[in-house]
Amino acid sequence: MASSSSSLTVAKAVPSRSAFPIHGSFPPSSSLSVPSFGLKPANSITATSAARRHAPIPIRASAAVETLGKTTDTELVEKSVNTIRFLSIDAVEKANSGHPGLPMGCAPMGHVLYDEVMRYNPKNPYWFNRDRFVLSAGHGCMLQYALLHLAGYDAVKEEDLRNFRQWGSKTPGHPENFETPGVEVTTGPLGQGVANAVGLAVAEKHLAARYNKPDSKIIDHYTYCILGDGCQMEGIANEACSLAGHWGLGKLIAFYDDNHISIDGNTEIAFTESVEARFEALGWHVIWVKNGNNGYDEIRAAIEEAKSVKDKPTLIKVTTTIGFGSPNKANSYSVHGSALGAKEVEATRKNLGWPHEPFHVPEDVKKHWSRHVADGAALEVEWNTKFAEYEKKYPEEAAELNAIITGQLPAGWEKALPTYTPDSPADATRNLSQQNLNALANVLPGLLGGSADLASSNMTLLKMSGDFQKNIPEERNVRFGVREHSMGAICNGIALHSPGLIPYCATFFVFTDYMRAAMRISALSEARVLYVMTHDSIGLGEDGPTHQPIEHLASFRAMPNILMLRPADGNETAGAYRVAVLNKKRPSVLALSRQKLPQLPGTSIEKVEKGGYTISDNSTGNKPDVILIGTGSELEIAAKAGDELRREGKAVRVVSFVSWELFDDQSDEYKESVLPAAVKARVSIEAGTTFGWDKIVGSEGKAIGIDRFGASAPAPKIYKEFGLTVEAVVAAAKQLC
Repeated sequence: MASSSSSLTVAKAVPSRSAFPIHGSFPPSSSLSVPSFGLKPANSITATSAARRHAPIPIRASAAVETLGKTTDTELVEKSVNTIRFLSIDAVEKANSGHPGLPMGCAPMGHVLYDEVMRYNPKNPYWFNRDRFVLSAGHGCMLQYALLHLAGYDAVKEEDLRNFRQWGSKTPGHPENFETPGVEVTTGPLGQGVANAVGLAVAEKHLAARYNKPDSKIIDHYTYCILGDGCQMEGIANEACSLAGHWGLGKLIAFYDDNHISIDGNTEIAFTESVEARFEALGWHVIWVKNGNNGYDEIRAAIEEAKSVKDKPTLIKVTTTIGFGSPNKANSYSVHGSALGAKEVEATRKNLGWPHEPFHVPEDVKKHWSRHVADGAALEVEWNTKFAEYEKKYPEEAAELNAIITGQLPAGWEKALPTYTPDSPADATRNLSQQNLNALANVLPGLLGGSADLASSNMTLLKMSGDFQKNIPEERNVRFGVREHSMGAICNGIALHSPGLIPYCATFFVFTDYMRAAMRISALSEARVLYVMTHDSIGLGEDGPTHQPIEHLASFRAMPNILMLRPADGNETAGAYRVAVLNKKRPSVLALSRQKLPQLPGTSIEKVEKGGYTISDNSTGNKPDVILIGTGSELEIAAKAGDELRREGKAVRVVSFVSWELFDDQSDEYKESVLPAAVKARVSIEAGTTFGWDKIVGSEGKAIGIDRFGASAPAPKIYKEFGLTVEAVVAAAKQLC
């Protein structure tokens, strides 16, 4: 706890925001003793009115406080915090683009976290047992870049700060894990970051429950997150935080930057709920730090209290002033998303007593932060020694955990995939998917996941495991409830926690509309998430057009860095899982049928990786009369049409086009061997929109599909009415050849 020499006020959250209706502020100068290096009294900064000020919170100048095992000089802390502020101000100003307000307001909590609390190794950003930090309010990314720079991360040098938001820089406009080592997840779309943080905390709790031993706590780290009012307004944040409370994620600590300002102005225009009461109802421990501007002891004590609560996540509401220190723009929307401007930067320098040139880090601040390089290396060495001892005592568990840490797949894992022959019984690919998931779970220790309240319909339960719950987190079936958006984002967090964790999540394919934003971040952040999407077409039948995907296949084919896979039978389903596991930096979407499908001759587990391949062909010299192309449940239709045309003397090639993206990855020679350019007679059939198929069939080919919403009826009737039949394929082929 903080020493008695400091004035400390940590208030438990109250159920209403009315006590501090609008942020203003800065405490009056009579209550603030400032450090001797020149910080102006806070009342020199314009506040909107006295009624908007916080209650006075005195701070002793240069008080030595001992918190969380560290001794810190307040004057040096103030200088460090202002360093963070001005690195952020200067970078945004140089770029003439960015969001300076959040870093200026959140610098105190950022300093305490990175300098006093978090355990990490700057020279190895991927050390396994590090604490994780997520800036859910990703627009304020200069806060994180400034902290990484001070802590000694090689990815963020001074030059990188000067190149903020520029082409090829390591400091993009929002945090990107694939661009900047030290950034855990990609954030920016509000609310997704805190859901990622829930996923990271799930991973820690799950792995700790599986691999820690009474004499060896080998997995022991926290997940910290800063989120703002915008994140709180997004529904995904509530979905994810509801699950975090249900799961009792005691090592998740979220800081709510309570500054009451969004782009449109004061949040009173649209957001007046009691956030703290809501989080208490969600099962969180809630603490209110009333003075986030310079209440360092309050922040420290809140973190210490949060760590003492083991069975709940903690929300620390930190009341801050956006743009703290700016005489004319603090506590206003104008400091949220625009550079301060040269005059206001100069005024802020004078106001905060900061006489330095842009991007300057004072020597005493630099020296103070430099210890993290040696300390971080020592932490990793200590952990490696501990793991070596663990490995001797528990070799089997250590081997599994090491595979999860490194991402190395077990030797021969692919042999676990089931195989099928044309004599195998017909089955829905959703059922075949369950066979594959259960086979893989036995050989891939990092595989875990679940469904958005549709497990019995998506067929995603792992039979060898129970449910991941608060008191049994070692289990691998994750019950997400009806929360598709947060389900996807939580899985992103799990995937980005460790290379060997392979999360999957499931719902009906049409409900990817609820989670598309998270799936896009999966693709952008190179997170290997397996999206198991069943009921993939009008073939689901009577549920009707609300549940029948039409445009969804095309929409995911348009999304970069994601694999859209639509297997036709058991072998292709196994092949789709093989591809999904092997693609470590691409998420995969598996579109699976509700209706039974036959096991087709010519399909192949291995050939799925080609994206498109020939399953039957009676032509010679790579010169078929016509090429019939199908995906998923319609490959059977194409195959039957091919048989009928051959009986009429045609040379017909039938091609399974399970993944456009994988086919695009192949060499020109391979593509020519499947779809020779000279053969213009091509017919495709797919129970979805024909949009995009001209790329495959060409201007002279024919695409059979559905370019309207579906209907409610038994599947065979719908297929017939929409013209998805063998007869339609045969007729189209005859028109072309």
